[in-house]
Amino acid sequence: MILGSGAISKMQVEHTSPAGYHLSLGEDMVSMNALLGCRIKLEFLNRINCQHCGRITKKSFAGGYCYPCFKKLAQCDLCVMSPDRCHYAQGTCREPEWGEAFCMQPHILYLANSTGLKVGITRVSQMPTRWLDQGAVQATILMRTATRYQVGCVEKCLGAFVSDKSNWRHLITRDTDRLDMKAAAQELRETAAADFEALHEKFGADLVWEQDAEVFEFHYPVEQYLEKARTVKLKPDEPIEGTLMGIRGQYLILDCGAFNVRSHTAHHIQLSRI
Repeated sequence: MILGSGAISKMQVEHTSPAGYHLSLGEDMVSMNALLGCRIKLEFLNRINCQHCGRITKKSFAGGYCYPCFKKLAQCDLCVMSPDRCHYAQGTCREPEWGEAFCMQPHILYLANSTGLKVGITRVSQMPTRWLDQGAVQATILMRTATRYQVGCVEKCLGAFVSDKSNWRHLITRDTDRLDMKAAAQELRETAAADFEALHEKFGADLVWEQDAEVFEFHYPVEQYLEKARTVKLKPDEPIEGTLMGIRGQYLILDCGAFNVRSHTAHHIQLSRI
């Protein structure tokens, strides 16, 4: 039975217990939680459209863009992934208006427990979606900043003390033990105190520590994890078929391997229950 078809984009997720996932396929929206335990088929329709300009492209870049858009759009610039490299103040931003709307906005620095402790950054409006997209089981806010560049500088500073990445293999093969997040946050503040002092001298009141921040808890609809970490990818004329055992982050955990929804952004697929 065909459930939907169209260009795939990252799953929409609701902060429920467990998290509620919906897969967007063009104009179709499919509840993935309802398919747990079912056999499904993901079929690549041999078409990729740039998520910005819509042109057909043989290969997508930076998560769903054609090459011309990848080269010209500010949202595809290196500084999006490394905000401490922001060059807006130098007058060299590819799209200043986009930079004002995206980067010159309040951001938060957070501590999450996804596959162990990690730090990260996000816009205030992306809470708690950002944490759910990463498959975190816990998260708490460390600091609020006035701009993306400022929070990027703080994140880089913390790189010497805690990771800024998750282990995708862990996400699809086992659950994550819960931690005392308030204690972990306090320990990190104390460990990096000297570095934070230098940043406060640079940015002043734009950096605000979050005092006694709430710890968010997340649970995922996973009936069974994979025994070994393996992924499956869309290929022409090679449908992916398997039983949906769970969903965590942006991964559909199938008995044949984990499918990374986000890495296939802009690919046209057909989803069926078999």
